[in-house]
Amino acid sequence: MKIGILTGGGDCPGLNAVIRAVVRKGIFHYRDEFVGFMEGWRGLIEDKTMALDLDAVGGILPRGGTILRTSRTNPSKRPDGVQRCLATLAKHKIDALVAIGGDDTLSVAQKLNEAGAKVIGVPKTIDNDLGGTDYTFGFDTACNIVCEAIDRVHTTAEAHNRVMVVEVMGRDAGWIALYSGIAGGADVILIPERPFDVDKVAESIRHRHERGRYFSIIVVAEGAKFSDGAGTPSVQDMGKDEFGHAKLGGVANILAREIEKRTGYETRAVVLGHIQRGGSPSAFDRVLATRYGLGAIDMAHRGEFGCMAALRADKIISIPLKEAISRNRTVDDEMINIADGLFEEIGVKEAAGK
Repeated sequence: MKIGILTGGGDCPGLNAVIRAVVRKGIFHYRDEFVGFMEGWRGLIEDKTMALDLDAVGGILPRGGTILRTSRTNPSKRPDGVQRCLATLAKHKIDALVAIGGDDTLSVAQKLNEAGAKVIGVPKTIDNDLGGTDYTFGFDTACNIVCEAIDRVHTTAEAHNRVMVVEVMGRDAGWIALYSGIAGGADVILIPERPFDVDKVAESIRHRHERGRYFSIIVVAEGAKFSDGAGTPSVQDMGKDEFGHAKLGGVANILAREIEKRTGYETRAVVLGHIQRGGSPSAFDRVLATRYGLGAIDMAHRGEFGCMAALRADKIISIPLKEAISRNRTVDDEMINIADGLFEEIGVKEAAGK
């Protein structure tokens, strides 16, 4: 078979491991030929390619980012974008396309599949919020990076008797905030699933200081919402991407200002931003991404098109793309209760206005 591969959306530790696994098994076991499309769907629209062989994927397992580069290009927003993608696939005589990305990338994959292309999806998002799969690669690495950052913030917060507000990624789901907050020993965790009352957050911090703990760590997801703000995210005006998503950011700065106003405690904001995406993937993510890649190439040879490789109960299975993109996987009450049990006075539920 002649197989195309692309990576779309935000970069993510583990993308190169997927590419490597697809190419190596495809060549060694199926004698496949590969074409890489550059910069996500832009590569199909503009016919930007690179050869993918054993030399191209040699040594890329530990590398962050993606050798195919990426973009947030949406063919549906371009004149004849979908048709141009189909024409490029036909020009290169592509028998199957492996699209590695999140819900936006996979929603385009579904449209192409409906238009006649033979597409297989691989789930990718550090937010861990893609439906249909238990875990996405990149999430573990992001949590490790955030946890290390929280450990470092702890020392300076304690030295200066400060409240530190750490903003992490998480547009609609608070998985990174929850996991890294628990692992990093945060004192308050704020997530998009539960709008929070800033007065109750301030009360929690004051109570902690009254017990003799003169510093506090708050972990907040970028999509967290103030309960008195009509449930809308607190963002700076940074526009939208081609898929219509607001470019979030700014909640930590707003929250830090409000906490200091209410408590009188010196408060600082730390926005980790793209640091969470960068660097080498963790061992867990290297293995998971490799398993996804191996699953995808096997799916191609079984003819399971219009489907996505998914992790279910530690097994790689095939599920319809429609199922994968039908909903976001948000933090459930069970996980919130786990975090809530760690807080003496105001846990995640109370700090969230529950």
